[in-house]
Amino acid sequence: MQTSSLRRQVKNMVNNFTEAEIKVREATSNDPWGPPCSLMAEIADLTFNAVAFTEVLGMVWKRLNDSGKNWRHVYKAMTLLDYLIKTGSERVIQECRENIYTIQTLRDFQHMDRDGVDQGAHVREKAKNLVALLKDEEKLKKERSQAMKTKTRMAGSVSGLGSGSHPPPYPGRRTSQAAGVHGDEHDMEQARPTTSGEEELQLQLALAMSREESEKPPSTVDIDEQTQLQMAMTLSKKETKKPVQPAPAALDMDEDTQLKMALSLSKEVHQQEQLSRQGDESVLKKALEDSTREMETKGGV
Repeated sequence: MQTSSLRRQVKNMVNNFTEAEIKVREATSNDPWGPPCSLMAEIADLTFNAVAFTEVLGMVWKRLNDSGKNWRHVYKAMTLLDYLIKTGSERVIQECRENIYTIQTLRDFQHMDRDGVDQGAHVREKAKNLVALLKDEEKLKKERSQAMKTKTRMAGSVSGLGSGSHPPPYPGRRTSQAAGVHGDEHDMEQARPTTSGEEELQLQLALAMSREESEKPPSTVDIDEQTQLQMAMTLSKKETKKPVQPAPAALDMDEDTQLKMALSLSKEVHQQEQLSRQGDESVLKKALEDSTREMETKGGV
């Protein structure tokens, strides 16, 4: 078993890819050979199923947006998409026309390998031809008719090749335990290592993928305006339920109390002033009396 194939099987199990997604990943792998016609025929049949259609096209668009070093992903995805346009559901054509900008951008695809070979040229040529086909309705109908006849003829002579007229039932993503038992056993059997070298390699791949997942930054949670408003109202309610702390005594007095205190202080000051004046008058009176007595004493002499 090759390293790339083993890695795909481990990823398929870890990411819980569906049957349709696994088939697309296999058809658009980095292996140095083209996708088998039998596999592309199976994928074309799956596009007639509403659930599988979404999964197939979703994975195809993902492959088309891959980086330059994975140019085989992009080129094989273009090859598969060309096949699906000609032999798959007509919804594929509609989907491609709605997303034709994605295909058009690939006309500028660039990638030079380590030997200096421009591998992007294959992708650019494929994108150019595919865009032209999508824009030419008559040519598309003609090529689609011929491709469907060829596919049907081959389906009659090759076992397992889809015909497009009666697509097989599609189980979709396994959601129940009962539906997943036999499928999981099959996947485990396919991925089971046959030698100690494969077992060690499988373990290393699993550990590497685990590290990749753990190093991913946590996704940010988008809170809409309505949710923010609800959170603010909740916090406001909590604040209103908190016991009110008593204010300092000086700040708690009302206006009447403050006025009474001011009047009381004013009375005390007034009384002190009166006492002071009384004391001054007593001293003055005493001084006058002393002066009178002194004058009387002098007159008597």
